[in-house]
Order: sequence, then structure tokens, then C-alpha cells
Amino acid sequence: MLSAALRDGTADRRCVFEVFARRLPIGRRYGVVAGTGRLLDLIADFRFGADEVEFLRGRGIVDDTTADWLANYRFSGDVDGYAEGELFFPTSPILTVSGTFAECVVLETLILSVLNHDCAIAAAAARMVTAARGRPVIEMGSRRTQEEAAVAAARAAYLAGFAFTSNLEAGRRYDIPTTGTAAHAFTLLHDSEQAAFASQVATLGKQTTLLVDTYDIAQGIRNAIAVAGPDLRAVRIDSGDLSVLASESRALLDSLGATDTQIVVSGDLDEYAIAALAAEPVDAYGAGTAVVVGSGAPTAGLVYKLVEVEGRPVVKRSENKGTVGGRKTAVRRHKPTGTAVEEVVVSLGTPEPQPHDRILQRPLMRDGEAVPGRPTLTESREHLRQCLISIPWEGLKLSAGDPAVPVIMSGGTA
Repeated sequence: MLSAALRDGTADRRCVFEVFARRLPIGRRYGVVAGTGRLLDLIADFRFGADEVEFLRGRGIVDDTTADWLANYRFSGDVDGYAEGELFFPTSPILTVSGTFAECVVLETLILSVLNHDCAIAAAAARMVTAARGRPVIEMGSRRTQEEAAVAAARAAYLAGFAFTSNLEAGRRYDIPTTGTAAHAFTLLHDSEQAAFASQVATLGKQTTLLVDTYDIAQGIRNAIAVAGPDLRAVRIDSGDLSVLASESRALLDSLGATDTQIVVSGDLDEYAIAALAAEPVDAYGAGTAVVVGSGAPTAGLVYKLVEVEGRPVVKRSENKGTVGGRKTAVRRHKPTGTAVEEVVVSLGTPEPQPHDRILQRPLMRDGEAVPGRPTLTESREHLRQCLISIPWEGLKLSAGDPAVPVIMSGGTA
């Protein structure tokens, strides 16, 4: 495709591509924009090295003209989009990429792989945070996904409101608070559970969390308090009927005088399991597999489509996959109270301004360079928290239903 466009002269036509979702995953009422921060760095650094170009040339995948073009590739276009941490809905134009056809089209896989992954993780994590009702959630899923995906997942989960990650590389790279506990292997290594606990407390102090379900949970709690005393920070339970065990463990801890020792539960938790524990004496949750695989929706379903060529709208008319031509602009409308009521998307124009509108798109890159003043991960995390407050309460339900905010599309050619 690139070779043909370079050969026939269309590669340099000015184009606009947009990223959007035709629909939300089943059961979801909103999507979360995530991954933009790391995507902009990846675009700025996107290059084809000598070995990569030689591979493409040597295998006959590209001709010499295309190989030379790739060797000199630098993205020099513009990127606009929704802020990281913003909510999105079906047809929301969350990212707009402008430039020549050639320089934009080679970014498709990079853009979609980052956004589809991170947006899926963030949406799942946001639902878990809502279900936790203010109790902290720890991201613990690194062993359930690919190594780089684990770091990206930890970032997306923190953006969505998770309090900590167990992934130390994510902590180093993105300054995310880290936490964790010893594994069952550490307990099994020692001659007794008490010996393992004593070693951990001697090394880390009483502000640690002891894993008490390697053998018998009740005895594990007794051993933990016998070793650390009643001011042990926390115990973790990773198996069994967590609803019953949390209640019984709280009663046992209280009877031992450890009234301030917290209970952390983990073990295949998703948003539904977390919600089911809302009435139990749980202090924190550890989420692993479910969050790093999007809790049933491993991709956000985003697509990257050409919508404009040399200022002219273009459309795809395939059945069930049609597009609306032309570059889009979008605002979210709110009641005076701040509750979002609709998202208005206009092609080939701008929405008629109304009180309490919030413009959704902002410049992210100009001439291939990131726009200064990019929000920090902490600021994006707060932005998402405010967005979730703004949607109608029905939009936070875990049950299936309509999108939390309807999208009104106008203008352009369908």
C-alpha cells in the first residue's frame, strides 16, 4: 500500500485519520482514554532502523524507493485528541492524526495497539474502583500478561484510580506507588509459618502485610499476630470464600487485640467480585488477571479511519462499518449542576456553543513534536475522577445499559 502510494504520487496527499469506537464492549457504559501520554513519545521516536529496513528490502516486502523513504521516516504532522483520562462513547473522535497519507498510515498499528490495550485496561480498572467504594485497589496482574504489557497495564490501572501496583518497573518508569506481599513460596521455604513471618517482620518491620492462607487461615492469623504483635499493618487472604473469610478473619483479629490490622483480599477479583464484597470488613483489594485482560473486554474496539483527503471528506460505506466523513470536533454538554447530558460531534465545522459546554479535543503534537504542558499522570488520574463524577449515576452501574452519555453526530456525509 505504501509502495503503491509512493509510486502513483498519492503518498503526499494531505489526510486526516481519526480514532474512534463504533460501539462499546458489551455491558460497558463508557470508555476511558488511556495510553495517550506514552503514545505521543512513541510517535515522536518512531523510526525504521537499518536492520529493519534491510529486512523489508531483503524479503521483497518493499521496493528500494519505499525502503529509502522508511529509512528517513519522521512523523512531521499534527495530533489532536481527547485528554488522557477523558471518557469516550461510540463514535467519539478521541484522536485525530493529520499529515501526508504516507506518514500517517504507517502509524496505524502503533496507535491502535497502544490505545486499544490501555483504554481497555483503564475502563476495567475504573469499574473496579467504582465497585470498591473508596477502598484502595492494588494492581497485581504482571504475571498474567506479556512483560511490557504488564507495565502499560499498571500505568492504565493507576490512571483509573488504583492506589498501588506490584510492578516495580511501572513504579520506576511512571512514579506509581508500589506495594506487595511475600509469596506462598516464601512461607513454604521455611520450616514453619511462624519462622517465615518472623523473617519477614525482622526485615521489613511491622508495617508489612503477611500472607496467611498458605496452610490454615485462622492459624495463619494467630501466627501472624503472635510474631508481629497486634500492631501488624495487614494480613492478606488469597483464596477461599472471601466473603466468609473476611468476616471470620476480622472477628479473629479483633479477638487477638489486632483491631487496626487491615485485611487485604485477592484471588481472581473483578468488578463484580469486588462489588459483592462491599458489605464485608475488607480494607483493600488486589486485582490481577481481570484487570490486565480488560475484565472480559481485552480491547477497546478502536479503529483508525481515513476521513479526509486534501480537505475533502471521504467515507467508508461497508455494511455495519460505515464512517462519517470529514474532520470532527466535539464538545460535552452539561447541566448547570455539572452533570453531563450529551456529547455533540460535528463534522466539517464546530458545535454551536452553549453554556456549560466543555471542548473535548486539544492539540497534542504539532509538526511532529509534542505540545508543551502535557498533563502528568497524576493530573490525568484526577481528570478521570472528575469525569466519572460528572456522568449520570446510571452510567456507573456494572449492569448492561445504554452509554452513560449519548453522542449526537451532525454534519458531514454518512
